[in-house]
Amino acid sequence: MDDNQIRTQSSARTESVSAISWASIAAGAVVAAAVSLALFALGAGLGLACISPWADSGVSASTFKNAAGIYLVVVAVMSSAIGGYLAARLRTKWSDIHTNEAFFRDTAHGFIAWAFATVLSASVLAGAATHILSGAASGVVPVAQQASSSLNPSQIFVDRLFRADQTATTTAAPAGNSEGARAEILRLWASSFKENDLAAADRTYVARLVAAQTGISQMDAEKRVNDVITEAKATADRARSGAAKLAFWMTAALLFGAFAASLAAVEGGQLRDGTWKDHILTPRPI
Repeated sequence: MDDNQIRTQSSARTESVSAISWASIAAGAVVAAAVSLALFALGAGLGLACISPWADSGVSASTFKNAAGIYLVVVAVMSSAIGGYLAARLRTKWSDIHTNEAFFRDTAHGFIAWAFATVLSASVLAGAATHILSGAASGVVPVAQQASSSLNPSQIFVDRLFRADQTATTTAAPAGNSEGARAEILRLWASSFKENDLAAADRTYVARLVAAQTGISQMDAEKRVNDVITEAKATADRARSGAAKLAFWMTAALLFGAFAASLAAVEGGQLRDGTWKDHILTPRPI
């Protein structure tokens, strides 16, 4: 058997073997997910150390949100780079393939490891991360956490509608069932505010109920209803803006993480296919 036949048989055996090393990909993904969890726990501690309930103390809300978004990107890059590097460094050594093909396979290994780690983190480790964050926050604001878990946000605005006005001068006590009126307005609020506002007829009726229950004039009641509705819209807009920024930061973290994993996998693959000489590792040329 001549050299050409030997090379042909070796090439055929190489092409028949799968180019994917699932064991190394799984190992890199698990490590990436574990590093992410550890860094998230560290970030929760740093975040709680930076905020304060006292005025003129701690970082501002906007600074904290931007810092949290940047930290999210840093966590994604660091964990994904470690996972991608291990996925390529621990794979089976390839031989008799072109360097361009090896470059593509290493990039694919890093990208697949990142995708596996992302799915693993979202499905399995999300509960653990949430437990760490909520557990840390419960040590700072336990009462607020318990109240927010059982309180309907609409009840806060309804309570502000029925807040007693000490300056009102009325000779007769407010008539009617306060609890029944609150429940009725809460139902109107939940049904009508889906369009981000109360209907005109509902707004007039709510103002009449507020005037009857609090003893203030109809004009003051209408002004109070308008002010509370404006405040509710502002709160909803802040929540919408915060959710949009969080989505953008998460998208950036995922994209940077995928790039870092693929780039680190190329480095790991070059070292995996490199050669040792006198305790010096020479990477595979690209």
